[in-house]
Amino acid sequence: MQINLSDLVEDGIISQETADKISVYYAKEDNSTNRLLAIFGVLGATLIGLGIILIIAHNWDNLSRTIKTIIAFIPLLIGQISCGFAILKKKENVAWIESTASFLVFAIGASIALISQIYNIPGDLASFMLTWILLCLPLIYVMQSSMVSVLCIAGITYYGTLVGYDYPFQTPFWYWVLLLALLPHYYWLYKNQPKSNFMVFHNWLFPLSLTIMLGTFTTEEAGMWMVLAYMSLFGLFYNFGNFKFFQRQKTRSNGYEPIAWLGSMIMLLTLSFRFFWDELGASENLNFASSELVVVIILILLACAAFWYQYRNTKAFIKPFQLVFLLFAIIFFVGIVSPLAVILVNVLILGIGVMTIKNGANKEHFGILNAGLLIITALVICRFFDTNLSFVFRGLLFVMVGIGFFGANYWLIQKRKANENH
Repeated sequence: MQINLSDLVEDGIISQETADKISVYYAKEDNSTNRLLAIFGVLGATLIGLGIILIIAHNWDNLSRTIKTIIAFIPLLIGQISCGFAILKKKENVAWIESTASFLVFAIGASIALISQIYNIPGDLASFMLTWILLCLPLIYVMQSSMVSVLCIAGITYYGTLVGYDYPFQTPFWYWVLLLALLPHYYWLYKNQPKSNFMVFHNWLFPLSLTIMLGTFTTEEAGMWMVLAYMSLFGLFYNFGNFKFFQRQKTRSNGYEPIAWLGSMIMLLTLSFRFFWDELGASENLNFASSELVVVIILILLACAAFWYQYRNTKAFIKPFQLVFLLFAIIFFVGIVSPLAVILVNVLILGIGVMTIKNGANKEHFGILNAGLLIITALVICRFFDTNLSFVFRGLLFVMVGIGFFGANYWLIQKRKANENH
């Protein structure tokens, strides 16, 4: 029996406010169902596509060239018909849109590969990936498909690594063009579906892709600059991840801040050893007329702009980690002329650890507190392998850190209990 809420309101059984709450509740359930259907639809389309490819591959050698050509275009035709039906009849159905668009993406790739194999068309994997992505890119906007956007981000990143990290090394120009072409859809998600799972995927994949691809600017003559470039990129990510939009989201939705934090700490701990600064001091390892320095300057300016924008709009307390990229830039240039830089890096790591512990204590957050303790522990471990201290003294350091872990967590537990009693 179907119940009409408006009839219940007219008969005085429920109030209009209650009816509105019921409508919102069931609307949430419908959205959840649609999300599940979209996920399983995409998964089903992917499995069907892979299954068809495997079946055809098993009998491929026994087929004539004409039959092979027809078979090569069948998945493409099915995908286009399915997408046309989804646009005309199922435009509001996310499951139909995402699953048919995903199937067409794999159909395009399969058709290109099959035609190339049938007619022995020469080419390498990078050119195949570029052709595939260029043909799939319009689907993002024709179908308004976020899954295709996710697949394209993964595809252009793989293409970029093929061009930028395989010999002969080249800067993947097309990667940056295609990344810019994806930004309008990212902005559309931000405006229309800010809390969707696809928005979460984009918030993680974009910074991961940029982190991977920044290294393609490296040359053997000026590779040292890329250390500063990566720290500046992480500074940009961290400040960007502190914009109001991300702070209103769940922690898992913001990929920029954790990637920046983890990347910066790994680099700082690596640079806490002396070997890098000894190499940096040699003038032949730096080229002040290199393209890498231009990249560094651009990233520092962007990170500063992101910091200033975030601070100007929120007027909130500055997180110390937001300025780490600037402090490291100063240390980097000190390291060109002085071995004092290695000490400054260790002091910087220690300061980050202490400030993180203080932040965790103020917020009564065990995760943040223990993250600060882990930073100090990692620093102690690095110095364990980098100094001539006696094993007794090294052992005492570990004992002190262990006591610090126990003491800090015990103190925070007692503080929480005291606050709850009040």
